[in-house]
Amino acid sequence: MALHPQNIGTTMPHGFAGSYARQPDMIVNPHPAGGAEQIAFGAPLKYDTGGAVVPMGAGSTAAQFVGVAAREVKSALNYLEQGAGAYAPGEAVPVFMRGCINVKCQNGTPALGGKVYVRVAANSALPTAEVGGFEAVADATSANTVELPNCQWAGPADANGIAELRILTMNNA
Repeated sequence: MALHPQNIGTTMPHGFAGSYARQPDMIVNPHPAGGAEQIAFGAPLKYDTGGAVVPMGAGSTAAQFVGVAAREVKSALNYLEQGAGAYAPGEAVPVFMRGCINVKCQNGTPALGGKVYVRVAANSALPTAEVGGFEAVADATSANTVELPNCQWAGPADANGIAELRILTMNNA
């Protein structure tokens, strides 16, 4: 009887945005979701005036960065989008505050030790780069992105644009 070894591929994708990438050096703290919009898995977060977390977006600064919305076991609300998930206002959000987590990189090519940016203003030249998304390069207009000095990329993105983000130190604990 001959053996038939199987090969699953030469590269392993990172998985889904919001999934932790490494243990045990990670800190995850729950906070209530504030605001009126949903918080997507893998979104960068900041505190609102009441201490709840909301997605970073227009006008956000690097100093406001708290962490990333972690993916937890939660039923999908849409059968066709099993990989996408979000927290509704008022729900508990596990906030990844230190360690390695997978996120979507929407612009640039992440590299080991590379700088991490969050888009805080739209750029018509980059129509797919959404405000509040992670990026590996600064925008040509410096006010459109903010650099997160306590973060770095832990390697390249997979074919789906998911890359490992390393949060080195807690910010706004």
